Amino acid sequence: MLGSPPPLGGLESQYLNRTNQALLYAALGAALVALALGIILARTLTHPLRDLTAAIHAMAKGDLKQHVSVKSRDELGELAAAFNQMSSDLDRLNLSRRQMTADIAHDLSSPLTVIGGYVESMRDGVLKPTSERLNTIHAEVQHLQRLVEDLSTLSQADAGELTLNREPVMTKVLLERLAKSHGHLAAQKKVSMKVQAEPDLPEIVLDPDRMAQVFGNLITNSMRYTPENGEIILSAAREENNMVFLVKDNGQGIPAESLPHVFDRFYRVDPVRVLGSESGLGLAIARSIVEAHGGTISAESQVGMGTTVRIRLPLP
Repeated sequence: MLGSPPPLGGLESQYLNRTNQALLYAALGAALVALALGIILARTLTHPLRDLTAAIHAMAKGDLKQHVSVKSRDELGELAAAFNQMSSDLDRLNLSRRQMTADIAHDLSSPLTVIGGYVESMRDGVLKPTSERLNTIHAEVQHLQRLVEDLSTLSQADAGELTLNREPVMTKVLLERLAKSHGHLAAQKKVSMKVQAEPDLPEIVLDPDRMAQVFGNLITNSMRYTPENGEIILSAAREENNMVFLVKDNGQGIPAESLPHVFDRFYRVDPVRVLGSESGLGLAIARSIVEAHGGTISAESQVGMGTTVRIRLPLP
């Protein structure tokens, strides 16, 4: 059996006490450092979350344009960047919605003012209901009907409910039919219309009525800004598994800064020029119909040299 350990001397006791104190101080120091790191980490994590929460509350109150500082590249940084992008997109869409509402109100007010003025004057006996005045009222009613139809088409496209009655169509026959349909108006404006397409192009499956609406908007728009003795060329060519249609004119062209926006709803290149149909929705409708067919539409232009609209549709 072992005996009891010998008693510690003065030096040993001092060493042991100092060791215990050092361990105690080290533990306290480690705890303080851990606490400080925890506070710093908590603030680092919660600060961007507080900013995000405040920004979300501001958006809920209607202020959609919010920005949160991105100070890291971790998951919180990615979340803040995604939030900023979402806020920017929502603000842009909200401004676009307001502008579209104002444009619709403007386009509705003009014919309604004309109709209301004539009807009120006839009711009060100031004007007599002559054939000319009734024709003016009828023309304004037709303008309103076209605007409503255009808005209905865009609404269906936005909801993914645009109905397409697809059928196989010979490419060159489609272009010749379009040229013939608009040939009389082109002749009146002294603008020549040509078709350029190889006779052996394959059939393409599409909705002929909807695509006639697309090309009708494009051709009408080209004739509006092509001078006398100008020309409009309708062409088609196969590129791999796509059929590419071109509507090309040598009119006044579109400024470079306006070109990216010509397919936007109600977009005006200038206060006078309205692209597309009379409602200002023609090119937006054209894009919706082409995209419903799984295709793309784009425009190339140079001021004074003319404009080319390119439609690319997939072949079956």
